[in-house]
Amino acid sequence: MTIGSVVLVGLARLYQFDVDVSDELADSVAFLDAVHDPETYVRAGFGAGIVGAIAPIALLLWFPWYGAVVTSLICSLASIHTVQTLPYVRATFKRTEALGDAPNLIGRAVLRMQIEPATESAVTFAAETGSSSLAASLSTHVEAAMGTPRTGLLSFAEEWADRFPAMRRSAYLLASAQDAPAGERARTLDRSLGAVLDGTRDRMAAFTNAIRGPTTILYAFGVMVPLALVALVPAVGFVGYEIDIWYLVVGYDVVLPIGLAGASLWLLARRPIAFPPPTVTRSHPDVPSRFLPTIVWGTIGVLAGYTLVSVLDIAHLAPVACAGLGTGAALIAYVRPILHVRAHVRDVEANLTDALYLTGRLVDDGRSVETAIQRAGEQVPAATGDLFARAAGLQRRLHVSVHEAFFGEYGVLSDVPSPRVRATVELLAIAAEQGAPAGRAIVSMADHLDELRDVEAQTRRQLSTITETIDHTATFFGPMVAGATVGLASGLSGDGSAVLAAATTLPTDQLGLVIGVYVISLSLILVPLSVALEDGLDRPLIGYRIGRSLLGAVSIYVITVVVIGMTL
Repeated sequence: MTIGSVVLVGLARLYQFDVDVSDELADSVAFLDAVHDPETYVRAGFGAGIVGAIAPIALLLWFPWYGAVVTSLICSLASIHTVQTLPYVRATFKRTEALGDAPNLIGRAVLRMQIEPATESAVTFAAETGSSSLAASLSTHVEAAMGTPRTGLLSFAEEWADRFPAMRRSAYLLASAQDAPAGERARTLDRSLGAVLDGTRDRMAAFTNAIRGPTTILYAFGVMVPLALVALVPAVGFVGYEIDIWYLVVGYDVVLPIGLAGASLWLLARRPIAFPPPTVTRSHPDVPSRFLPTIVWGTIGVLAGYTLVSVLDIAHLAPVACAGLGTGAALIAYVRPILHVRAHVRDVEANLTDALYLTGRLVDDGRSVETAIQRAGEQVPAATGDLFARAAGLQRRLHVSVHEAFFGEYGVLSDVPSPRVRATVELLAIAAEQGAPAGRAIVSMADHLDELRDVEAQTRRQLSTITETIDHTATFFGPMVAGATVGLASGLSGDGSAVLAAATTLPTDQLGLVIGVYVISLSLILVPLSVALEDGLDRPLIGYRIGRSLLGAVSIYVITVVVIGMTL
């Protein structure tokens, strides 16, 4: 049992009364195939509410009783809502990533139909060669349809039609292609793939337009306005008010981060489609399992943070600098090997369409698929050509089939976790059995892969203007504004402004720490939002981008505080 499961069960035991479960929660838990039943999540939510209500009692040492009561109420309600909606949020993200595989799944079925016009075998192939939740869902429908005249394709499309209407039209066109005249079949298959591609483009374009306003509000009221107000905090005492530092701790390091995280989840829950990257785990042979480099680089980051504040003579920011730089360096060291393997996978995919086009043309001219693969290995550049060359070498030395050369015991794809490459090579293996008639299908395969890649690239371009603003805010603009306002506040409260210094009781050293923690929280919240909007919940990429953002944000913040403070 995982730590999360232990905590969930422990919280559920705090509330033993009967509970009601919504249909939405039950559906989410079923889709996730979760270990715990929906009632456990509801009880755990109320248990978390009890803990959230009790935890802030310690604030009575610093706050008036009514401040502690309000904080307790907020924490209790937030805890209940967070735990009880967790399955729904997880299911939403999983469905979003699943729908990102829709063009690939329909594309695999279309290409299989071009080699052999049998809907049942095409649908089975599409399900078996996929690793996404969408492929698993299709596989479930295929198994349920066994022994019946149906293939499971249409029932699968109806299940997902509410979330992706284009799936229904694409599936019906695909199903009708089997009985279409030979002259119309290719056109019907193209329309089937075109329907899902157009649906993807339209939904992502509508989503991009819909989130421009909310992201602008998030940027303005969640980041810029709060940071601009920091410079006014020391001057509040000048007009007869006093602000205790703990109010700023709660406001900037608790309430604002919770609000930003909630707004980010709200935006991500409305993303209709995400394109999941190739999955690379630490079990991959090129990813070291040891954690020593992570610890070493994390320690170097901590020492670099301490050195930075010592050189700049701003030692009170040492906790922020050490925590930010140490965490950033450790995250980068931890995920870099995974991203290195991911980069190799992308290199293999980069020239895949060229390899397929060359292979298809040679097969169409009467050459065998084995010979065409060898020629592709010689003429296609970079990692793709190297992959085909190694497969051709295995065929010559071991006298194995195309399938064995790629997927066998010594197959060249054993360390290439790319669903797109694997599905494509599976089709090549089938084409090897068909001979010359499959040549045109292989060429069409290359054209379809280009279309799929164009859709993904177009989607990312549409979102890039939004995600770049979010990312730059967390890494550059936010820390720079925060450092400038803290430096300005320190200057106003310093010896050069005796009147204002006498009017305020707020220690600016503590203010710098409070805002420094807020700067770190911006990297921890906004950077994952930026990555998830563009690439889905790509955990290694999120870890790397957070690490990179922390290194830049903390350094900029500390240096800006010093520079602005020196100029006043």
